[in-house]
Amino acid sequence: MLDKALQLDVESHKKGEDVPLNWIELLAYTAARCGGNWSGVKTSKLDELAALLRQGQTLEELTASMKYYDYYLEAYTAVLGGMVGSYEVQVQAEGSEELRWESRYGLLAFSPIAKNYPYSDYDDFGSSRDYGYKRKHLGHDLMGATGTPIIAVEGGVVEALGWNQYGGWRIGIRSFDGKRYYYYAHLRQNFPYNKSLREGSVVWPGDVIGYLGHTGYSANENVNNIQQPHLHFGIQLIFDESQKEGNNEIWIDCYNLVRLLRRHQSEVVKNQETKEYSRIYDIRIPDIPARYNPTDQPDPLASEEQETAPESQPAG
Repeated sequence: MLDKALQLDVESHKKGEDVPLNWIELLAYTAARCGGNWSGVKTSKLDELAALLRQGQTLEELTASMKYYDYYLEAYTAVLGGMVGSYEVQVQAEGSEELRWESRYGLLAFSPIAKNYPYSDYDDFGSSRDYGYKRKHLGHDLMGATGTPIIAVEGGVVEALGWNQYGGWRIGIRSFDGKRYYYYAHLRQNFPYNKSLREGSVVWPGDVIGYLGHTGYSANENVNNIQQPHLHFGIQLIFDESQKEGNNEIWIDCYNLVRLLRRHQSEVVKNQETKEYSRIYDIRIPDIPARYNPTDQPDPLASEEQETAPESQPAG
């Protein structure tokens, strides 16, 4: 359903239709019609709505009697806001090694795993975890090789960077609109992050932020106690700052979103001197802050002896 809604949105903008479609509005309308129960709902329902809008009906008219449309619109905007829009991307000019800028409309968000790096996953949200205490798994695990470059799904500000007993080396990034908190955990022992990152750093979607590993499940820092190397990826919704930490946290099942984002992966290259990876093709997005890295904070791993090359460990 996400794929179909995105397709209708992108096609309407590329064709310059008089009534450009918005995938979030399409999803919110359909959710209000089905009461949020998507089982059995066919993508043809989105086509039917698109046809009505193209014929001149408005969403205001179509949703006038829908009690929960505004609720679903707010919810889906919180999850998907800022993931689709206009941007410019670097592309390689035909027959040349030079890069040029190309205007596009479509997915702005990226897969959390870099292009050409294999991984496996399944819908594991809500499964049982018992390290420390019995709890539900509030994220999505992507199994891959240690050292696989991890990508910022969306741009934002680094809010957390360091060790967590459960997540090991982890990064927390807050979206620019403040609605989404992206959690990347179990990062690589000794070399978890892009070395330039600090709390307060501004990153863009598609940037390399860290490296896959299996740290965590230890009160001591830099310990590999996770059996299988993987990225724990989580998305927390924050409608009010009181929900950031505590009993009112809202974490979502992002399995279907990660499947959608697999079509948009950041291509990376390794710097042989620093052993860091970086994106090959940059992007320009209107109205978002420039990249920024604070220089007055210490390196969170300054006391650790960082490894100089990713392990050639097979994905599992």
